[in-house]
Amino acid sequence: MRFLERERATLAKLLPELDPALREAPLMELERPGSPGIRHFRDSGGPGLLVPESHQGRGATALDALRVQRAIGSRSPSLAVATTMHHFSMATLVGIGGLGDGLEWMLIEGVASSNRVIASGFAEGRSGAGILDPSMTATVTADGVRINGVKRPCSLAHSMDVLTASVTIPREDGQGDELAVALVPAESEGMSVSGFWSSAFLAGAESEQVTLTDVLVPPELLLRTGTTSGEQLDELQTAGLIWFETLMTGSYLGAASALVERVLLNDRIPEHERVRLFVETEAAMATAECVARRIDAGDLDESALAQALYARYGVQDAIARVVPRAVELLGGLNFMTSDEVGHLAACANGLSLHPPSRSRMTARLSAYLADRPLAIA
Repeated sequence: MRFLERERATLAKLLPELDPALREAPLMELERPGSPGIRHFRDSGGPGLLVPESHQGRGATALDALRVQRAIGSRSPSLAVATTMHHFSMATLVGIGGLGDGLEWMLIEGVASSNRVIASGFAEGRSGAGILDPSMTATVTADGVRINGVKRPCSLAHSMDVLTASVTIPREDGQGDELAVALVPAESEGMSVSGFWSSAFLAGAESEQVTLTDVLVPPELLLRTGTTSGEQLDELQTAGLIWFETLMTGSYLGAASALVERVLLNDRIPEHERVRLFVETEAAMATAECVARRIDAGDLDESALAQALYARYGVQDAIARVVPRAVELLGGLNFMTSDEVGHLAACANGLSLHPPSRSRMTARLSAYLADRPLAIA
């Protein structure tokens, strides 16, 4: 069947071992706490997806990554959401690598070559905060920087090898402060993981609370940007949010696509109903692909961020139409005899819960349309 053919072909090209492993596992096993999905992602080389081949990664483009996330979401929504957070962190590190002197690329290469999983401790969930605005406090000592703070929910909490966190530290020239990204090894003394996610939906994403209590980060694991908020880092924040919105959109569209695929494979459902769902789902993907192509073209300015938000909210609306119709067409027997249909339906609607919410962005998008700068709630 042609549906999802392009996405699964991209996944097979870049991470050839992943889709077969996911197909062999029951959906609800992949979606439970302790899911094997993250292990399959690691074993297949997934952590290096966005790292250039010259640095031992898979060299995926943004368009490739979008298609990979949709393909993964169609097998396991939890894994797609969790790995989006890894890729968001990696895209940010690669962006910082463009500002640095080479040490950053050594660390990025280490992640790719060792298949290390990175959790995001960035502030993407805090109202009014930039993605890289510090959510944790840092104190400089003779041995490095000691960090304190909490991130919740933090996907990949149990499987992570490294946590990324933004902090404010003094500049090396003594002229004020600068923002830096700390890479905190999971085994660091003072780092702990505790329960937070109580829902059965997306439970396989390991979204728990991570607490840092006086955790020491040595200087070689601090990526300095040399900038403060309002300077070049704003470009990194814009780029990071575009990546985040695009890949998360693809992940949840994958969950919706899993339901649509079930409809398309059922020849007892009227032809016109199947084609209608197919067309609307593919139109939503085409919208997201336009943003991915802008990323690949290096077009990561304010207008690209606005388009990423338009696309994300538009796909939200498409999911809200497609999912209930797919559930209805699959019928009550499918719903009653398996948890899968209800689970996929609930998970697909999770896109609306990610920041920035449409309700908080309404006034800001209205201002942007009136030629004022785009602000993120």
